[in-house]
Amino acid sequence: MAEEPKIILGIDPGSRITGFGIIKIAGTRREYMGSGCIRTEGTVFTDKLKQIYDGVTEVITQYQPDLFAIEQCFVSKNVASTIKLAHARTAAIIAALNHHLEIGEYSPRQIKQSVAGYGNAEKVQVQHMVCTILKLSSTPQADAADALAIAITHADILQSLVAMNYKELGIHGMSHSHYR
Repeated sequence: MAEEPKIILGIDPGSRITGFGIIKIAGTRREYMGSGCIRTEGTVFTDKLKQIYDGVTEVITQYQPDLFAIEQCFVSKNVASTIKLAHARTAAIIAALNHHLEIGEYSPRQIKQSVAGYGNAEKVQVQHMVCTILKLSSTPQADAADALAIAITHADILQSLVAMNYKELGIHGMSHSHYR
């Protein structure tokens, strides 16, 4: 019996631009559903956080994802930027929690490793692999491509967990999609 398809929403948080990417997975298949950017306006930071929350909520309402994945905070030399990034992440996470979505969090290194096969891959390499994996004819905007990479990483982690569970059960040599 075939595995039920799942929709994953990936988020690349930012206080000015928050990228989003939506993919549908079924077994090892990954299908592009949509991507884009939530661009904040104005100078009042709390207003920007509300725009991020509202934007992510709108994407969730439109695509009805089953799963949510987001990039973890990375500590930069600029502490103020790191704090703003943490707040932007929180606004997106609260939108997901309000829709009862499970949340996966991944470091930039994990995402690059998963998508490009190398934890120190350049942005251009990640974008190229996102296009290859999802069979896209054109490259999405950088933040949207990063969000798609986050969704792909979540799909890869889920697939690995399923495969490990089958190994523990003593089932070898068949795709997990043959069981359910």
